[in-house]
Amino acid sequence: MRTIWLSLLLYTALAAGSGQALAGETRARQILDRFEHANQWRDHVMVAAHRAGSMQAGKTLYAENSIAAVEGSIAMGAEIVEVDIRRSKDGEFVVMHDSWLDRTTTCKGEVVKYTLAELKTCRLVVEGTGAVTNETVSTLREMLMATRDRILINLDNKLDVGDLSGMIAVARDLGMAEQVIVKENLWNSQRISAVKAAMGAIGGGFQFMPIIADDAVRDAGFARTVDHAFSPRAIELINWRAGADTLTEAGGPLFSTRMRAAAVRGNWHIWADTYAIANKPGGFLAGGRGDELAVQASLPREAWGFWADRGATIIQTDEPKAAIGWLAANGFRVPYANEARPAEPANTASIN
Repeated sequence: MRTIWLSLLLYTALAAGSGQALAGETRARQILDRFEHANQWRDHVMVAAHRAGSMQAGKTLYAENSIAAVEGSIAMGAEIVEVDIRRSKDGEFVVMHDSWLDRTTTCKGEVVKYTLAELKTCRLVVEGTGAVTNETVSTLREMLMATRDRILINLDNKLDVGDLSGMIAVARDLGMAEQVIVKENLWNSQRISAVKAAMGAIGGGFQFMPIIADDAVRDAGFARTVDHAFSPRAIELINWRAGADTLTEAGGPLFSTRMRAAAVRGNWHIWADTYAIANKPGGFLAGGRGDELAVQASLPREAWGFWADRGATIIQTDEPKAAIGWLAANGFRVPYANEARPAEPANTASIN
């Protein structure tokens, strides 16, 4: 009996110690564990904040690609922030979506024609409101320092694939390369070979995510080829709407039973996009089932729920707060250490 009690006490102590260790891990480390072990977290949908997460309820609250937006995304519990990378005239990596400064800053002209010192005079603007912020154009280093150990960061490379090596070098210098996700579009064997060569030159220690769109690829077999070439932890799948007014009924050729089986065999996440693209129909990257349907039409089940039901375990959105709230309330989120479990499921309208 004494032996049994001693064993129970030892087990309890070990369990408590394990729980404390988990709670003591950085937030980024906990997120990274879920990112790197997809099959262990099929019951959890991660949320990636598009352009750092500048919007809420259809309104722009922060300047896009700003550190203020990053702080907001971290506070609401997003797992990933996506930002866009370009170069200044003097070769510095900077965070900016457009090739021109006009839309999102107080400056005018092309990013590449400004030195970093000149870009630091450009203040970020909240699009749609005209509000000028106190924040200037960030360097990649500054953005990485803001996210380090707190959230994963997805770098959308607006340059050539060869520029990724310099971006990863900055992350390595900060000791956070594993917290960085970089991605490239893949559509045929030649492109796979070119990107694989570039990844090989960079070396390991970071996250590479392929992007596959169904305007060029319509077979899950291509994803298996990509998996064999890169062993990614996630693959971004795009269901082009092609201007159609009707909503996709099944998710297009890539969101198939075969694709979900390939994801399980490869132990990688299916990443879906619901964010909007300017001058394109709503849900252009999501078969019509995008953020507009979720927020403006108040049908989140038909947008975020639809893609989660089809195997997506990462959703990139312009509405991270609303997405996290709905996913958590409807059983698609598993709390992290020291994170409260959501209340009972919410009742939402459905068009099915």
